[in-house]
Amino acid sequence: MKIIIAGAGEVGFHLAKLLSFESQDITLIDTNRESLAYADTHLDIRVIKGDATSISILRDAQVERTDLVIGVTSSETTNITACVLAKQLGAKRTIARIANTEFIENKETVGFTKFGIDELISPEALAASEIELLLNQSGFNDTYEFEDGALIMIGLTLSRTAAFVGNSVKQVTQDNPQLKCVPIAIQRFGTQYTLIPRGDTIFKEGDQVYFITTKDGVEQIYQLTGKVREEIKNVMILGGSNIGYKAAKDLCSSRFNVKLIENNKEKAFEIADELSSVLVIQGDGRNVELLEEESIQDMDAFISVTGNSETNIMSCLVARSKGVRKTIALVENMDYFRLSQSIGIDTLINKKLLAANNIFRYVRKGEIVAMTKLNNMNAELLEFVVSGSSKVCNKLVRDIDFPRSAIIGGVVRDDEGLIALGDFKIQRGDRIVVCCLPQSIKKVEKLFV
Repeated sequence: MKIIIAGAGEVGFHLAKLLSFESQDITLIDTNRESLAYADTHLDIRVIKGDATSISILRDAQVERTDLVIGVTSSETTNITACVLAKQLGAKRTIARIANTEFIENKETVGFTKFGIDELISPEALAASEIELLLNQSGFNDTYEFEDGALIMIGLTLSRTAAFVGNSVKQVTQDNPQLKCVPIAIQRFGTQYTLIPRGDTIFKEGDQVYFITTKDGVEQIYQLTGKVREEIKNVMILGGSNIGYKAAKDLCSSRFNVKLIENNKEKAFEIADELSSVLVIQGDGRNVELLEEESIQDMDAFISVTGNSETNIMSCLVARSKGVRKTIALVENMDYFRLSQSIGIDTLINKKLLAANNIFRYVRKGEIVAMTKLNNMNAELLEFVVSGSSKVCNKLVRDIDFPRSAIIGGVVRDDEGLIALGDFKIQRGDRIVVCCLPQSIKKVEKLFV
């Protein structure tokens, strides 16, 4: 697949890195010579110095033979213009990163596809949505919804109170015949090895386990794992960035009580004017005395989304030491993901990873409608639509030649989430959620083409 990425910043470089690992034909365009030089020496890609809105630069990148153009510069105007031009010059598909979430909310009304933009993404809006989802499922440290919650992916760490620790997957299924969830990935405590569970796989204390479940099955997971569903009402947000602003706005509309701390006086007043239902405090959120004055000990959740990863991590640790039950930190360094559980922060979120997940489904073969990578795990969750020509169509799950390093998590049929066991028959139009390790992705894609 031939792909042009406009913008060699954090999101662009991360995308180029992930896609180059998969032997995609990548061309990276940017005006910054240093960013391009770093990408050129570290990745197997082609780089072009120049403005992505230049027709001659796009032609030099062979835009007329390109399958996908992704505009992820820091300027939404540049991204939109580059995508419009690329489509007119022959690119098959375009994706533009934008900051103004009004564009996404009014995508159909404005009709962006008419003038050449197939998809709009906002890493900040994705991060804000992730925060709201995590607060709504407070007992878990990772979560993702398919088809408006028909199927839900849940990630959690098994404590010794979990009823099935020491039992095999098969035993747990036999003991709980009405169970509406299936384990799809496990990472053993203290390792970086991702395991796709089978019937004889034993659950162990400290495992990070991912489940696919239905809406009804969420409560079952709470009961089986010993997790407590704590009501979260009072939330403190550190940082009035785009993510902090969007998260505060969304949470207030969901009836959370929100306090937002912003150091910049002008920005603090601006947010206070725009979000009348948010209590905005101007001050340095790293100051423990300020946090105590603002009753951090009475907060149910603390979210740190400043521009500094270390500040976010340290402030979450302070919040945890003051008794805050749920902590979420925004980090830019991917290596920090490995530390989240060991240092006591519930969840780390990363804009680059969220944006990459959103874009990746356009790179995969087969009709993929959703995709996410599991945090700090070498596995992907893909949602395929079954066509009449798919090799899995009209077959029982147990009769499909599925690789050992992949597993079907669930099926959405007629907007209803279903757990697909061996005797489940797959039909045309079904949406199948599959968890797979990198080595099995190509084989899985072929089953759904």
